[in-house]
Amino acid sequence: MNTNDAPESLEILPEHTPRMDWTKLAPEAFKAMIRLDTAARQGLDPALLDLVKIRASQINRCAFCLDMHSRDALAAGERAERIIQLDAWRESKHFYTAREIAAIELTEAITVLTDGFVPDEVYARAAARFDEGELARLIVAIVTINAWNRFGVSTRLVPGHHTPAS
Repeated sequence: MNTNDAPESLEILPEHTPRMDWTKLAPEAFKAMIRLDTAARQGLDPALLDLVKIRASQINRCAFCLDMHSRDALAAGERAERIIQLDAWRESKHFYTAREIAAIELTEAITVLTDGFVPDEVYARAAARFDEGELARLIVAIVTINAWNRFGVSTRLVPGHHTPAS
């Protein structure tokens, strides 16, 4: 075999370094985010919230959050196929409940505000599946994961080191 025909090295590339540890540099903001996250979770199904967090993290390309929330979901008993199919949920609706689809669709609408608003029909579908209190907390949870994603992406948090709580 000619050395020019040798396959490219299978060596794993090194991980990038984070830009900063914003949690130490802005501890009060970090604590406020933790409180907001905790408040948003009250009364909502943890499995549904995992899907919301994973979907927003996919859209926002936050590798750190995507890694963390996928690992947490798997540790909590989520099926791998539901996580794998989440980016293509419109083609894979049979993996999810109608309530989960409404939450995922609302997550996308709130996460991608390029049209400047959440469409009435998307909001109405979510409002039909969640009572007002649940819907309010779901919106807070979606906004919160988007904020976490923005911290992760802007400070280049490094994925691959999260260990789910037992």
